[in-house]
Amino acid sequence: MRCTGHTERASRAESHMSSIQVPFRRAQVAIAALFLFLGFQYATWVSRLPALKAHLDLDEAQVGLLLMAGGAGAVASFPLVPTVMKRLGSRLLSLVSAAALVVVLLLLAVAPNYPVTLLLICLDGVAVGFLNVAMNAQGAALEAAYERTVMARFHATFSAGSLTAALLASGVNAFSSSLAVHFGAATVLLVLVVGLTQGGLLTEDRQATPAPVQEEQPAEALPAGEQPAKGGRRLTLPSRAVLWMGLAMVFGTVTEGAMNDWSTLYMKDVAEASPGVAPLGIAMVSGMMVLARIFADGWRARWGDGRIVVAGAALAGAGLAAALLAGGVAPALIGFACVGLGVAAVTPCVYVAAARQGPEALSLVAAMGTVGLLAGPALIGFIAGGSSLVWGMGAVAVSAGLVSLCATRIRWTTLVKAA
Repeated sequence: MRCTGHTERASRAESHMSSIQVPFRRAQVAIAALFLFLGFQYATWVSRLPALKAHLDLDEAQVGLLLMAGGAGAVASFPLVPTVMKRLGSRLLSLVSAAALVVVLLLLAVAPNYPVTLLLICLDGVAVGFLNVAMNAQGAALEAAYERTVMARFHATFSAGSLTAALLASGVNAFSSSLAVHFGAATVLLVLVVGLTQGGLLTEDRQATPAPVQEEQPAEALPAGEQPAKGGRRLTLPSRAVLWMGLAMVFGTVTEGAMNDWSTLYMKDVAEASPGVAPLGIAMVSGMMVLARIFADGWRARWGDGRIVVAGAALAGAGLAAALLAGGVAPALIGFACVGLGVAAVTPCVYVAAARQGPEALSLVAAMGTVGLLAGPALIGFIAGGSSLVWGMGAVAVSAGLVSLCATRIRWTTLVKAA
């Protein structure tokens, strides 16, 4: 029986590989380039929030509204994503979205006033929403076709993109405060990254279910009527399973996005770090996420997705809370490292769980993640504007704790093997 199961899985994987006709490593590099692109583009402009704030003479509430515009764009993209991806496919949608993000970044460097900047950030949110769904659909398709876990490493390249963008911002700021110089250099790098996708993106969005080696049951089993349907199916209301995944994704991306958006300002305004040290806050978060995600696929196979998400999110919340209570630059960097390590596996694991529920669930969960990534930090801005940035970052710690709560309600599955 074991040999028969192995033969069936091998036959299914061989069938998928022959239909896709893209070597695994080539597809892996191309899809990873999309994740790198999005992390780099997003962190490029958020790392210059202090410069944008000074240039446009904004207060913290206005910065929060600026970030909310990105969330509004993501919300606007959500109803369109399934239809557009069905017509264009995730490959073409990825490339079109990437081109739009390059144009938006260039225009942000020369935006003359606050209303124009709001509009550009809104358009950025729309493009991020499309690219986020499309690139994760590509990643899920590759996992399904080859039955190899790679999603965590893809998300590691997203974090690597954020880290690279933060280091570039710190370096450029050392000799020039010009947004045009910084964003122009970033655009050149983004175009080069897009070139890595040529000939490697998948032309079929397959969502086949790979054979699991271990399944972790949630605290409450799913009712029979809420099990995912097989084959082609009509769009229906999401099941409780998908809703818990969506909530875990929202709180996880609120935590991740808030650290990207507010860590620099916290380091500068609260921890009183120097201009050269302040961007290292986001670098610490992104660097730890890169390291953790490199090993996360192996952790998934050894301990299971659920345990990693629950324990990691708890570490992130507790570490950040302790850093806020202690105050200062060093505790902040340590607390930010805990966040990066703790939330590193959240989004990859949730995306894999959503992919097993079908393409509609994947699109919904990815869209909810985009909303959390872009709209959540805006909420932190409003909290900071009404009280202080310390309380705003405290809300981030609470958000990380809520990820652990949601994770206990999800049916987790560990895939066959790590790539």
